[in-house]
Amino acid sequence: MRHQKNTVKLGRKEGHRKSMLANLACSLIEHSRIKTTLAKAKAVKPIAEKMVTLGKKKTLHARRTAIAVLRQADIVKILFDDVAPRAADRKGGYTRIIKLGQRKSDASEMCFIEWVDAPVLVETALPGPKAAKPAKK
Repeated sequence: MRHQKNTVKLGRKEGHRKSMLANLACSLIEHSRIKTTLAKAKAVKPIAEKMVTLGKKKTLHARRTAIAVLRQADIVKILFDDVAPRAADRKGGYTRIIKLGQRKSDASEMCFIEWVDAPVLVETALPGPKAAKPAKK
């Protein structure tokens, strides 16, 4: 029985899943916004938020724990120096997921995952010049 087994497996074995989620969290820290599938975004959200909580502690133990999870020391430096101080006054809910619709190739639900304190970027096409319409009489 799977009672209280909350791990989202994502069709991967444990080592591959942990590496993938660590890489997604590192990409989120580095780029502030990543485009991924909804399932992966929901899986990486708790990891990213725990890393910000560690970053807010600013202890050597927290830094070493973050390096153990993320596996990239330069990303942990960005986390502790840039991302965590921006979230110092927030008690939780550091990330947001913005749904984008389905991917054409396999109809996977796509989304952006980004930091809440980052400005909202909306990708839209710039309106071109409109041709003058002939007046009706």
